[in-house]
Amino acid sequence: MKVFKFGGASINSTERIENVSKIIRSYSGQKILIIISAMGKVTNALERVADEFYKGNKKEALALFHELKQEHIQVAAQLTGADIPQFNDLFTEVEWLLHDKPVREYDYYYDQIVCIGELLSTVIVSHYFNHIGIGNQWTDVRDIVRTDDNFRDAGIDWNYTQAKVTGEVLPVFNDTDIIITQGFIGSTDENESTTLGREGSDYSAAIFANMLNAESQTIWKDVQGVMNADPKKFPDAVYIGELSYNEVIEMAYYGAQVIHPKTIKPLQNKSIPLNVKCFLNASLKGTFISSQPVHNLPPIIVVKDKQVLLQFSSRDFSFIGEEGVGKLYELFAEIKVRPNLIQSGAITVLCSLDDNPGRIEKLALAASELFDVQVEKNLTLLTIRHYNDAIVQKLTEGKQQVLSQKTTETIQVLMKEC
Repeated sequence: MKVFKFGGASINSTERIENVSKIIRSYSGQKILIIISAMGKVTNALERVADEFYKGNKKEALALFHELKQEHIQVAAQLTGADIPQFNDLFTEVEWLLHDKPVREYDYYYDQIVCIGELLSTVIVSHYFNHIGIGNQWTDVRDIVRTDDNFRDAGIDWNYTQAKVTGEVLPVFNDTDIIITQGFIGSTDENESTTLGREGSDYSAAIFANMLNAESQTIWKDVQGVMNADPKKFPDAVYIGELSYNEVIEMAYYGAQVIHPKTIKPLQNKSIPLNVKCFLNASLKGTFISSQPVHNLPPIIVVKDKQVLLQFSSRDFSFIGEEGVGKLYELFAEIKVRPNLIQSGAITVLCSLDDNPGRIEKLALAASELFDVQVEKNLTLLTIRHYNDAIVQKLTEGKQQVLSQKTTETIQVLMKEC
């Protein structure tokens, strides 16, 4: 059995969806569970719906959602020439909420609204596949994947979910070779929709691969395989044919967008190899990721823009020490932020974080009860694994280095324009 994950770019048009069907036909006769993301840019559009709703702009939110409805109806009609009955239930699920007034935190409403993108895309693909003779069973992942209620970054209830996979997913393969379901989402024991974190579909696929004891997981992307840098920012980025679990975990930790950070652990636990292949040319080898170490890798470059530097300083020049650092980490956990770079001194702690305005403001305010806090924005964090002096000099030239940190394997430089 295999697990495939197709991202939004692979289904962002009728031509792309037809292309996915050709890939699936090439695996005819094999058991495949397919995870599919929302169609390209739909998640961003649904985020705007959630924003307008939470601001109290019901009319604007409904108008934006109506546009999305029409886009999905049009794509479905082009592919199958017919209406999809399931659409009505899914549309209603969001619309009844948009007619209400928000009384809970934003993250709750975000998950109830944004999750619909994956549900709509998978319904379209499932109906299209059946229409052209690729038999499959559509499954609402919210009936399978149980999570806690940490909205927008929900944790998995592994025991409950495993029981559901064993009892309700595996038996379906007795009647069909293909199951189509959603990535990125789950539900609580109160049947409230949750999301697993932005770009969480890779992680969803890994959960199913683990619980199904799959022979492999494949992530289909619009690049040849894993590259040593984002080719949109670095046109000379080079392809990497093989990687180890450890290397990919490090890349994801530092912010590389190729694979969701939580993806590797469920695979590594059962030694399930991960393939990253190109949906634009399925004949390409792609990147093979396993437990085997890989040597002589090129410099691997990760750039994170929109960074904020927070400086926490002792008010009375006493050492911050373990107690002060411990209190900061408690705040990080409470506010749900993760430093991308942290450096401690005698009386100062420096942290680089993603610029999430609401959470940064909340963190700075809470920390100001304990420390003097200074905030600097519009910074860039450069991380290079397997670095050399030449590549560091090239990528930092003309920039002011605000903070740097390095080991024998990895260097990180927080910098800004001069």
